[in-house]
Amino acid sequence: MQKSDELPALPAPQAIRGFRLYEAAFDRAGQAALVEDLRGVIAAAPLFSPETRFGRKMSVRMTSAGRFGWVSDRRGYRYEARHPAGGEWPPIPARVLALWHAATGLAREPDCCLLNFYGEGARMGLHQDRDEADFRWPVVSISLGDRALFRIGTTERGGPTQSLWLTSGDLLVMGDAARLVHHGVDRIDFGSSPLLPRGGRINLTLRVVD
Repeated sequence: MQKSDELPALPAPQAIRGFRLYEAAFDRAGQAALVEDLRGVIAAAPLFSPETRFGRKMSVRMTSAGRFGWVSDRRGYRYEARHPAGGEWPPIPARVLALWHAATGLAREPDCCLLNFYGEGARMGLHQDRDEADFRWPVVSISLGDRALFRIGTTERGGPTQSLWLTSGDLLVMGDAARLVHHGVDRIDFGSSPLLPRGGRINLTLRVVD
């Protein structure tokens, strides 16, 4: 863990259905530096198109960094120690870890940094993050690039929902009572941010797995 005086200073969070939202948690220069770090992750562990357990291709492409990576195919949703192509997952970039420590205050590092890339028309249905061994650890979500219409539900499927726009540089913490709340991305506002030259959104999700 970095020393406390080396961690980024985050703005005061907003509470939304138990989530902690840090708007504009880091500036444009920090966003661009993070994207460069992630180019190295993608070079080491290329983006792939996951399938649901029913054989349907997801609209997002993904990869991971850390001890484990999240994968999905006909065998189901799970964490694996290696990329589907067989290589090891690269380390989580130091800038990403600094944001995790600043947002959570934890000495424990995440085991997985899941990188989802949303191109034009991509979305993510309502779901829970429940493939981890211990739900007492929070999940941290970082947004880069085009803004996304994020939907928050309840712990029960089919409950009432609330939507908000997440923009580049926003950071969201799902913990405590909000840890198992259903959430998803209805759509992205493609081309709304100049951060990624070809448009699109990168979402990083940091999780303790075991």
